[in-house]
Amino acid sequence: MDTMNFDQQAQESEISAIKQVIATLEHSQQNELPEEFVSLFRHDAIWTTGHGKRLTGRNEISAFTHHVLPGAMKDSTATYEVVDVLFIRPDVAAVKAHAQYRTLDGEPIGNAGTPLYVMAKEDGQWCLVACQNTEILPQ
Repeated sequence: MDTMNFDQQAQESEISAIKQVIATLEHSQQNELPEEFVSLFRHDAIWTTGHGKRLTGRNEISAFTHHVLPGAMKDSTATYEVVDVLFIRPDVAAVKAHAQYRTLDGEPIGNAGTPLYVMAKEDGQWCLVACQNTEILPQ
């Protein structure tokens, strides 16, 4: 699909699909479902965690996720909101989100985050390819 022919309706449909990936990411974290989380990544994805740990490939991402996710949400949770989508090509997008840690009652706690997800559409599905989580420090 040529970028020039990527009309508003097609773009809105793709944004909706991208938001669904981020909603699944949120669901998998809130419910501590490492397999669901890992399934969102392309096999060769790279991810830098909010604490600066670099992970390369789905196997490494899986090992890390299976180690940290179980039990991670016993005292708190996180929500994600897509705030900007930049289509690099019709099948590649940079997605900026706002992440907020919350108590189990939904109250904000701690610093928010501002993850960046580079996503690609492959075989009709959007997947995470290059991700960087960043904490927002108070000013």
